[in-house]
Amino acid sequence: MSTERHDDKRRRSAANGTLELERFLPYQLNVLAEQVSRSLSKIYGERYGISIPEWRVIATLGQYGRMTAKEIGLHSRMHKTKVSRAVASLQADGRLERKANSDDKREALLRLTRQGRLIYDALAPDALAFAGELTSVLSQADSEALGRIIDQLRERSEDLALGLDRSG
Repeated sequence: MSTERHDDKRRRSAANGTLELERFLPYQLNVLAEQVSRSLSKIYGERYGISIPEWRVIATLGQYGRMTAKEIGLHSRMHKTKVSRAVASLQADGRLERKANSDDKREALLRLTRQGRLIYDALAPDALAFAGELTSVLSQADSEALGRIIDQLRERSEDLALGLDRSG
């Protein structure tokens, strides 16, 4: 479908109040995020047998060194049960270690073991290459614009959520 016809159809749908799921931006973003995540997971899933949440824990700890499970959840925007399961699995496989947090006995500090660090060091360049390949279809200007648009939409979404929280 041409861009002009696509835009015209979108305007007509908006005008008559019809929500077309495949044209609904939140749905489109979710589908894109899931597809990209699934595609990337083929790299680390096939090589190391780790899940998406496990990869996110490894990537976060690889970036920051030591964190609590709560901090990992906030950084990676994963629910605490997903983080907990991923941490337990990685710890059982010897890829992550847990030490008591001397500042707060209720929490543990997590960090990658040597084995976990080797996985991160091997996969990080491949993940970066994947991201480069994904965006290779974009011009430099489009890539920069996409980064700005993502930031703007994330900020606006947070503002809208705050507004809904206050009014509800």
